[in-house]
Amino acid sequence: MKVMKILAAAVIALSLVACEGSGQKQTGGTILGAIAGAAIGSQIGSGAGQAVAIGVGALIGGVIGSEIGRQLDEQDRQYAQKAAAQAVVTTPTGTTSTWTNPDSGNSGTYRPVEEAFQNDQGRTCRKVQTSYTVDGKTVNGEETMCQNPDGTVVTG
Repeated sequence: MKVMKILAAAVIALSLVACEGSGQKQTGGTILGAIAGAAIGSQIGSGAGQAVAIGVGALIGGVIGSEIGRQLDEQDRQYAQKAAAQAVVTTPTGTTSTWTNPDSGNSGTYRPVEEAFQNDQGRTCRKVQTSYTVDGKTVNGEETMCQNPDGTVVTG
């Protein structure tokens, strides 16, 4: 009976926190956090009070788990940003700049296919072939990437 209460509360909490963000890591973190929070909440009180504790625990656990999952995605972006900046500014044309997040296993490559140029805003830009592998799925493309004054790289 207690397990059914925990699962029911986890489902309710997940429906409330599902809009916190997308991405498998964030969703996985939300699910695991909600289940852990519900389990902790099940140890508090009895009867209706226990059901409330389970629901609150699932909700709080889901939000915390979601944030942890979002941070892992942020690590991927940080690795990718460093490699993209290299590709736009210093990597020779035809040479590949790579990134890998050892924690997630996600990776990518940037291969400049043209010489760097200055756009109308004075930013250094390059046409770059891209490849991203996330959760075992690879997507290839080609983008014009430009470096902002603060060193970050954006498409455009």
